Amino acid sequence: MPVVVIGAGPVGLAAAAHLVERGIEPLVLEAGPSAGTAVREWAHVRLFSPWAEVTAPAAEKLLAPTGWVRPDGSAYPTGGDWAEHYLKPLADVLGDKVRFGARVTGVSRLGRDRVVDADREQQPFTVHILHADGTEERITARAVIDASGTWSDPGPIGGDGLPALGERTAAERISYHVPDLKDPAVHARYAGKRTAVIGSGASAFTALSYLADLAKDTPGTHATWILRRGIGGSTFGGGEADELPARGALGLRAKAAVDEGYADAVTGFRTTTVEKSDEQLVLVAEDGRRLDPVDEVIVLTGFRPDLSFLSELRLGLDERLQAPTALAPLIDPNVHSCGTVYPHGVKELSHPEKDVYLVGMKSYGRAPTFLAMTGYEQVRSIAAALAGDQEAAERVELTLPETGVCGGAGLFDEPDAAQNGEGGEGGGCCAAPATLQIGVGAPASSGGC
Repeated sequence: MPVVVIGAGPVGLAAAAHLVERGIEPLVLEAGPSAGTAVREWAHVRLFSPWAEVTAPAAEKLLAPTGWVRPDGSAYPTGGDWAEHYLKPLADVLGDKVRFGARVTGVSRLGRDRVVDADREQQPFTVHILHADGTEERITARAVIDASGTWSDPGPIGGDGLPALGERTAAERISYHVPDLKDPAVHARYAGKRTAVIGSGASAFTALSYLADLAKDTPGTHATWILRRGIGGSTFGGGEADELPARGALGLRAKAAVDEGYADAVTGFRTTTVEKSDEQLVLVAEDGRRLDPVDEVIVLTGFRPDLSFLSELRLGLDERLQAPTALAPLIDPNVHSCGTVYPHGVKELSHPEKDVYLVGMKSYGRAPTFLAMTGYEQVRSIAAALAGDQEAAERVELTLPETGVCGGAGLFDEPDAAQNGEGGEGGGCCAAPATLQIGVGAPASSGGC
């Protein structure tokens, strides 16, 4: 029986490469039509990790005999580059070990629902699949590695984690992803318009910098940046102190958008209602504040894991983050506020249900601090454990770059991680007053540790 890997994104394909290296047969099931389907949806966004840090060593070993040459390790790929020049060749090498158009609709133990104890661990997993042509299939697996990510379930506008009143009816003017302003239709949507950007992570920084660039060429373009927390010393990331320079520069570009007047920042604003005003939208906060009308809203408040198809498995998940119980304390943005996450593997990713693992961004649940290299280390450890090499499984083979800030938000790589919620919101040593509001040129809170 194979080890089923759900998702042919960066971490799913890396898992397959590590399994092959260990002599274990993988079967990667991807709901989309190609490798990196979700990555291709943010093809226009540039990663802030260079090529050297977004390719898995086991994958490079598989690719080397094909003549594949890793792009310049110091260059920064876009999502499109990553998918086309790394993920696609990797899937091609894996060949029939990857199936596209195969959506996993359920995973369980063969003949056992989640209630039944008898001989549970002796039964293989049964994986239910819906193919793109509508046919169904059932396969058995010795283990399941879920690397399906969180891209399909973005967070809503509502400050309570639920859709704001009016959010659904205003859907035609709301986007949940960083806009591709090189697309003529998208460019026309935001050019000369007032846009609200909700969120405080790397994706919000990216959207603000894009809109600022657009405003320089198109009069009338303006952004209102809405944060649920305050502005402090860590709000814009680590700047020059960040060990990933492109990540630090991204925060500085967002700060410049505010300082140069292309965006206003409104803090401590937790949206409860989206009202229509003629052809525009008005956002209303729980404290009664109403913002000036805007033409468009970009919501970048994080993503959530889809756990519905795992409902018959016994998962051990943290009640807040929906991350594995042992991993959650390492990544909890309420308390983990110094910008580093200890490298981890099979021990922290195990569940009461033996041989099932959530990896990649999905393993982080609602936490915003994921890096691709973290996922590669996860699946290296898991593959070693499945091969019976416990020493290698427990060994740490990764050192993560620090953010250079004392703040929960800011340690992101893929936009499905970068579109974070309010990392560190309500906690962390750099929290600023929740009601602080700044306008163009106004000083931010001093904050700091």
